Amino acid sequence: MARGVRLEAHRLGKRYGEREVLRQLQLRIEPGEFVAIVGRSGCGKSTLLRLVAGLEARDGGELRLDGQAIQGLNDNTRIMFQDARLLPWKRVLDNVALGLLQGERGRAAEVLAQVGLGERLGDWPARLSGGQRQRVALARALVHNPRLLLLDEPLGALDALTRIEMHALIEGLWLRNGFTALLVTHDVQEAVALADRVILIEDGRIALDERVPLPRPRERGAAAFAALENRILTRVLQQTDKTAAHETDPPGWPGGTGGIPGGIPATGLRWAI
Repeated sequence: MARGVRLEAHRLGKRYGEREVLRQLQLRIEPGEFVAIVGRSGCGKSTLLRLVAGLEARDGGELRLDGQAIQGLNDNTRIMFQDARLLPWKRVLDNVALGLLQGERGRAAEVLAQVGLGERLGDWPARLSGGQRQRVALARALVHNPRLLLLDEPLGALDALTRIEMHALIEGLWLRNGFTALLVTHDVQEAVALADRVILIEDGRIALDERVPLPRPRERGAAAFAALENRILTRVLQQTDKTAAHETDPPGWPGGTGGIPGGIPATGLRWAI
C-alpha cells in the first residue's frame, strides 16, 4: 500500500494584483502517483506548488490531503527547488540534518547514502558539483519521510547527462518509498520520463491531463515515448503566443531571489522566517 497522500484541489484560485494566475483549478492526485505539470512561463505551475506547500495563501478554493483540509505548512509535505539553497557554513551532513533532533542524525547519513553521497558527509557545499548539491537538497527533503514531495524544476540548471542520472535517482527513490510526487517542469521529455500523468496548465486552468502508459524504466529512444512526448509538446505549443507576464516569485520566496532552504521541516521553516 502506498505511503503517499491523496491531494485534491477544488476551485483553487490565486491572483497577483489584477492578474489571475489560477482560475477555479480542479485537480486530484491519488496516493503514490507521480504527476508532472508543464506549461508556458507564467501559466501558474510554480504558483500551484507554492499553494500546496503552504508557502503562499490562496485567494479561493480548497486544498485537501487525504480528505483533510489544509491551511499553511504541514509536516507531510516537503519541497525541492531548482536552487539547492544549501547553507555554505554547514557541512553536507549538517545541511541534511537541519531541523532533526540530535538522536536522528543517523537518519541523515542513511539518506545521503541512498542518494550516492555516503562518502561526502563532511564536505562543504562549495566542494560539490551542481548535481551533487541537488542530491543533498533531495536528501534534505526525504530525510523527514514526506508523504508528498513537491519538485519545482529541481533539475533545470543541470547539464543533460546529470539530469538523466537524477531522473533515475528520483524515480528509484519514489518507487522505493511510495510517496506522492508533484513535479513542475518546462521539459516535456522529463515529464514523460518520470510521470504517471502529465498535466498542462493553460490560462490558469488544466487544459490537458495525459496518462503515460509506458513501462518503467522509460526508454527515451523508443517510438512510443517519442510519440507521446511529441503529442504533448504539440498541444503545449498550440497555445496562442501571449505576452503573459513571466511567472516570477514574490521577493523572499523560495525559488526567487530570497527565501529559505527547501525541504526543511515546518517548525524549521517557521524559525527560518
